Amino acid sequence: MNPPPSNYYDFFDLEHRLDLDLPDLEQRFYRLSRQFHPDRYTLKSAEEQQFALDSSAILNDAYRTLREPLARAEYLLKENGFDIGEQGSKNVPPELLEEVFELNMALEELRGGDDSARPALAEAREKFTGMRDQIDGELKAKFAGYDRTRDRGVLEEIRGILNRRRYIRNLVNEVEKELSGAAAL
Repeated sequence: MNPPPSNYYDFFDLEHRLDLDLPDLEQRFYRLSRQFHPDRYTLKSAEEQQFALDSSAILNDAYRTLREPLARAEYLLKENGFDIGEQGSKNVPPELLEEVFELNMALEELRGGDDSARPALAEAREKFTGMRDQIDGELKAKFAGYDRTRDRGVLEEIRGILNRRRYIRNLVNEVEKELSGAAAL
């Protein structure tokens, strides 16, 4: 009995791509879930029971990761040796820095009790949400480019775009938190 593959793509017997056929992934998941379900191994040896548990754990982690485009991209980047934990300011466009400064001022005003900052924050949330959606479109195009070429340079671009998206997502989350928190007062 061989240990289950630790690589998520290999576990599902999939090509290492960023654009996946999600219905196919789901079918593979259910087939493998039935195959490795621990209940099927209750009368087997302790080694086989452990194999089923390990396989099920990897299978569930793999499915959660591969079904989500951003998690899938981060996984593929890690598998190709890219560090994705960083979120340096070098990936934030300079024009965004001024908007972030203005956003932080509005957040401080709202936190200080100035409810007149609320419309500016709502507008900022819409703007940053739009930026996030635009980045998602950009990522989709880069995913297709990588799948077509397998160029590591495209992976490097994807990493930068993901960092920028993470930065913007954090801004949106912070604004939403403050707007909902201030509304609850």
